[in-house]
Amino acid sequence: FIIFKILLAEINEGELFFHLGITLYRVFVSFIIALIIGTIVGILMGNNKRINSFLDGWNILFLNIPALVLIILSYVWFGLTELAAIIAVSLNKIPNVVVTVREGAKSIDRKLLEIAYIYKVPKLKMFFKFYLPQLYPYLIASARGGIALIWKIVLVVELLGRSNGIGFKLHEFFQFFDISSILAYTLAFVVVMILIEKVIFQPLDNKANKWR
Repeated sequence: FIIFKILLAEINEGELFFHLGITLYRVFVSFIIALIIGTIVGILMGNNKRINSFLDGWNILFLNIPALVLIILSYVWFGLTELAAIIAVSLNKIPNVVVTVREGAKSIDRKLLEIAYIYKVPKLKMFFKFYLPQLYPYLIASARGGIALIWKIVLVVELLGRSNGIGFKLHEFFQFFDISSILAYTLAFVVVMILIEKVIFQPLDNKANKWR
């Protein structure tokens, strides 16, 4: 009851929506950057052995560097800025996207591509109509896992070096040992992320498999 009372008070004051909006902005910007870069690198690695051999070691390295280390290094290199926060979160997710997309690229049905080639389908159309749809399940899997990972890292980034956002507020409540407010803000953010999963990613997942 106390938690819901705090939630209503924060909503009425506008504090919750302000900090929630900022955190969601960081989540989605980092998510889009990580997904685009990870997808491009994953496709290249899955289709070219030389590129895969060259980048595989680097990818393993970034997979095993603790998220906290990348966050601290980003703040040291770029300062306590919004850019540093976005870079830190993106770097933590890109290697996971690369691994998933690379495996998807390796499992592409080459016979479908051969059919498109025989019928002289333009390369751009071949990519979007024959190649990319086969990657959709891997992209959706990467996205669903990625959004869950990214929002947790964003909270740490905000806690360590930002002056707004859910992570910042959690740190503020922690200093005053305000457990009820911590639970209230956590509940609000988790509910939003669950809604995103149900409303966006589940329908996309169903649509991604229709091509089969």
